[in-house]
Amino acid sequence: MNILNMFKNDKNLQNEINDEIIVARFPVLLWVSLVYAASVILQVVYGLNWVNTLIFTLCYIVHLYLHWNLYKIPKTKVWIFFLVQGLLILTCALLMPYSSPAVLIGLLPVLIGQSIGIYYQKRKITLVALYCLVIFFYTMLYLGNQYDLYLMMPLFSLMLILVVSYASLFFQQVHARIRTHTFLRDLEKAHKKVEELTLANERQRLARDLHDTLAQGVAGIIMQLEAVNAHLTNGNTSRSQEFLQISMGQARRILAEARLAIDNLRVKSAANIEFEESVGNEIRRFTLATGIHIHSQIEIVSLLPGTIKEHSLQIISECLMNITKHAKADSVWVNVSERPGILHLEVRDNGAGFDTNLIGQKTGHYGILGMQERVRLIGGNLDIKSRPTGTHIQIEVPIHEGEGK
Repeated sequence: MNILNMFKNDKNLQNEINDEIIVARFPVLLWVSLVYAASVILQVVYGLNWVNTLIFTLCYIVHLYLHWNLYKIPKTKVWIFFLVQGLLILTCALLMPYSSPAVLIGLLPVLIGQSIGIYYQKRKITLVALYCLVIFFYTMLYLGNQYDLYLMMPLFSLMLILVVSYASLFFQQVHARIRTHTFLRDLEKAHKKVEELTLANERQRLARDLHDTLAQGVAGIIMQLEAVNAHLTNGNTSRSQEFLQISMGQARRILAEARLAIDNLRVKSAANIEFEESVGNEIRRFTLATGIHIHSQIEIVSLLPGTIKEHSLQIISECLMNITKHAKADSVWVNVSERPGILHLEVRDNGAGFDTNLIGQKTGHYGILGMQERVRLIGGNLDIKSRPTGTHIQIEVPIHEGEGK
């Protein structure tokens, strides 16, 4: 975005540039006043015409007034300012012919310098400069001072160079301040955005952890207690005690996982997870709770990053919990293998399957959504195929070299 568009679109920047124009008008006011004094003195030396001097003074006051209130002029109408100021300078020079060189050399370069600060565009600055040059040459030739024209041109050029250099440096500093201000504001916005994203990610993380630890675990205990109740109703006390032992173990595991989740919120670390052992424990708990045998194959060679281990373990746990609650399967397959640079997870069952089009549409069913989110966080791909003969879930996660060290 160029500085003009920034100016048009940003109210704060407009105010800041206006502040700089207000600051710049004081030295210009001093210079213009000195030019006025010099013009009057020169005219007095060669013969003062009171009427012309009075009109000259009135034009000069208007010139000063416009200069002083330049910041109030809408930027789309500022060309009128330069047009009127040029005509006022021309009038002043014609009214005070003996002082015309001082008026032209003293005021026209200042007008060009102001255009640098207002426009900061080469095309418009060039137009203002050409306009001022036309006024200069026309006035000098009109007054018949051709010799003075040759004499004053170097002085006019020198003054123009000095004023333009000063204006360029001055307004470069102004624009540098504006750019710095803009960068700081953008940086502040980016910082706020990062904070918002961080909070959103933390909320999602809390929701996942609550679902995958407490909600999932309590659901498992309820199922086991229902089995206890069913066995007690049938008088099978020994089997009920087995399920009670399983439920107590499950409750202790949930408590440990909840504590681990709390610890992870304080210190985000999953590096100590022994992945293969943890997957084996999940499979054993599933078999003890459901009586369903799992055909498992776990072959991991590389040292996996902690985040991949943590999310992969929770994904497998979620798959097994879904099989327990919904699949009505009697056989389950869990394969964890590693290909060059890829971790491959596969969970398959021979249950009733489900309609994959309903994922995310049922209130209170967030397990697969949580899986999708975990896969996204570790940069993997999730593929779910489900038919009336069973469900097949495959996940591939890229393993970047050196991440697990």
